[in-house]
Amino acid sequence: MAATALSPDVLAKYEPVIGLEVHVQLLTASKVFCGCANKFGSEPNTNVCPVCLGLPGSLPVLNAKAVEFAVMASLALNCEVRERSIFARKNYFYPDLPKGYQISQFDKPLAEHGWIEVPTADGSIKRIGITRLHMEEDAGKSLHDGFSDSATRTYLDLNRCGTPLAEIVSEPDIRTPDEAFEYLTRLKEILLYTAVSDCNMEEGSLRCDANVSVRPRGQEKFGTKAEVKNVNSFRFIRQALEYEIERQIEVIEEGGRVVQETRLWNAHEGRTYSMRSKEQAHDYRYFPEPDLPPLIVTPEFLESVRAKLPELPEARRKRMIAEYELNPKDAHTLTASREFADRFEAAAKTAKNPRRVANLLLSELGGRLKALGLELDQSPISMAGLVFAADLLDEGMISSKQLKGLFDIAFEKGEDFPAVYEREKPQQITDSSAIEAMIDQVIAANPKQVEQYRAGKKTMAGFFVGQVMKASKGQANPALLNELVTKKLDG
Repeated sequence: MAATALSPDVLAKYEPVIGLEVHVQLLTASKVFCGCANKFGSEPNTNVCPVCLGLPGSLPVLNAKAVEFAVMASLALNCEVRERSIFARKNYFYPDLPKGYQISQFDKPLAEHGWIEVPTADGSIKRIGITRLHMEEDAGKSLHDGFSDSATRTYLDLNRCGTPLAEIVSEPDIRTPDEAFEYLTRLKEILLYTAVSDCNMEEGSLRCDANVSVRPRGQEKFGTKAEVKNVNSFRFIRQALEYEIERQIEVIEEGGRVVQETRLWNAHEGRTYSMRSKEQAHDYRYFPEPDLPPLIVTPEFLESVRAKLPELPEARRKRMIAEYELNPKDAHTLTASREFADRFEAAAKTAKNPRRVANLLLSELGGRLKALGLELDQSPISMAGLVFAADLLDEGMISSKQLKGLFDIAFEKGEDFPAVYEREKPQQITDSSAIEAMIDQVIAANPKQVEQYRAGKKTMAGFFVGQVMKASKGQANPALLNELVTKKLDG
């Protein structure tokens, strides 16, 4: 929070304006301009060569797979892909940039004019524009701690130099930290579905900087922006934006002036700190990269990449809601990852009732896995076992209570559901006369509740169903039991 808590009335006077710059490492086997391994976690300075170290005489060669992945991401984000884009040198001096410049794209990027749709607080859908997606290479990494002499020395790991990046720049269309969170969540989903990146923020394969300013509500002109860096989770991005918005409003309310600068987020303290005054584009002295020709994306190549696009998350949600009669919340959970959605759909296609498979997957199976901290791959109950259970339930062969008990046994013994069912074989009572006899006994033993039911308290039927279920040890067929209880009480 800001140094002084601001009242809702003061906050309401201003409108935040937020734009996000997301750097995504592309999941290629080798780097973007050389043959070095594009691999996280190697020993420092082992995945390097003259090209990514910028040694004299070395020449870059563009990685075709990186281009394919960047084009794939562009299409998935509804961008217009340029037929001709230009690589440029972005000049700046920093210890982890051995060439003294970064190969990037400037005035002629790979793709422009895209968008992502996100839900808003009032339940509507908002379209957030994407200004551009361009390709570039990553820099190395400066290590400021973890060594005995870290107080006086900085160490360099140049393995990351030359890693292929797609930089995705949003329009300043975002108005709240929650919208920023939703935008990033949807962006990550789309990138994971296309498999162009693993989007692992802990390993740095997805990094986000936020540009934020505030202006009086109703004013068209933007306020002075600050760039917030060093944010390594979507939750922290939301917190950093909340803090920075309040900080800027507080500065203005106290008669000060917001300065254009780069600020670092300190998650431990929950605040931002000034790092340096913000550079302008001309400070980088961009000029076309002389060692790389223009990147030409032919119509044939573009269509070949488009043909590889998977069904994207939002389209898949809408189809699954219609096809499997799912509610939007369940459809959203089932499509959160492409692999999870694929596994559900493969199972659902073999089931008598796909919706029941979804319910069991998200409740009975999902709840147990979450409680134990397990992934779906670690479940003792396979997807085929889940379908088997759903079919038994759908046919009335077992009750919900029996299914819960069998699931408990499966997890306790580490066995799949079919094996547990065959051994335990719970029998359901489907004989009408046997169930009627139990109902008669319960009715005779509870005249007061019968009187309440017949006086108009129809919810008492649940009491009789529960008593018969107890008497039958959960083996009475639920549908038949409900039907016979109502018939007996109304008779």
